[in-house]
Amino acid sequence: MNDNQPVSIIIPVRPGGEVRAVERLRTVNYPAGSIEVLVAEGCSPSRQRNRAAAMAKGKLVYFLDDDSLVDPAFLQRAVERFVDPRVAAVGGPSLTPATDTFFQRAVGLVISSPFGGGGARNRYRRTGAARPSSERELILCNLAFRRELFLAFGGLDERLYPNEENELMDRLLTDGWLLVHDPELAIYRSQRPSFRAFMRQFFGYGTGRGEQTRIAGLRHGIDFAPAFFLAYLLLLPWAPTLLWFIPLICYGALLIAAAVAAAWQGRAPAAIPLLFILFPTLHLSYGAGLLKGVLRPRFAQSQTEPPAVAVRVIKELGMPWAAAGVARADNDGRLTP
Repeated sequence: MNDNQPVSIIIPVRPGGEVRAVERLRTVNYPAGSIEVLVAEGCSPSRQRNRAAAMAKGKLVYFLDDDSLVDPAFLQRAVERFVDPRVAAVGGPSLTPATDTFFQRAVGLVISSPFGGGGARNRYRRTGAARPSSERELILCNLAFRRELFLAFGGLDERLYPNEENELMDRLLTDGWLLVHDPELAIYRSQRPSFRAFMRQFFGYGTGRGEQTRIAGLRHGIDFAPAFFLAYLLLLPWAPTLLWFIPLICYGALLIAAAVAAAWQGRAPAAIPLLFILFPTLHLSYGAGLLKGVLRPRFAQSQTEPPAVAVRVIKELGMPWAAAGVARADNDGRLTP
């Protein structure tokens, strides 16, 4: 693959939302003429990304979030991973900035730990070497695809958000393509700023996994552990014997060990009391969302008109950053004056 492979960077954003990611892109060590930047406005991120990918002119489409802060070398590193023609997608972790608040950094400790993030924890920490991977380690706020392949597979399933990228990557793996996780291909994104936002985040993640299960079938049985734990707690008041409390005691022991280990690894002993709250909150929110996604998926409810999407071309291929302008697109993805 050519070192100066044209890349289209796609950033979904709510209408009128701030796009912090663009300013960092101006510092990237990659030929400016080989970079295209599209911002897709709307209220359906999977639809926004699909519309922008259909318009994109790059050989690769690189998806970032509006607050994804990249390293200057990230594009060159990503392009190098696509030298192998079997590679369909390349991504790296989303790390917690050191400038985040105490609460946000505690959230970062939770989701990057085995007890909190589980098999997905490497999405939130830098560890190991670049390697073939699965959807468990890759995250859409920092993920590149071969554009033609992305379109050939129908892009993201617009019934899903989140977990739209997980469903697509599972299909790619089933078809024999490779996914690569590169720990050094990291971006920085702030964690949710409040307890309520954290709960909503993991309720949403659980809902997305449940809806993905309804569409594609059960992929990872361990995902349902939080749902079973939630059901267990709801039934506990009617426990016939004290033996029913053994799983709760075991969970408490694991919680203590996990909180101490995460605080030790993060050099944040003062976070231990907060971690005692955040770990169960993550598990129970995710479990509740997963049950909702399985039992009452949003795509099975009454459908409304597809949400409108407008794509702004922030920077075109062949254009230096200094001359970058803005164009708009209608909802079908055709550029308008």
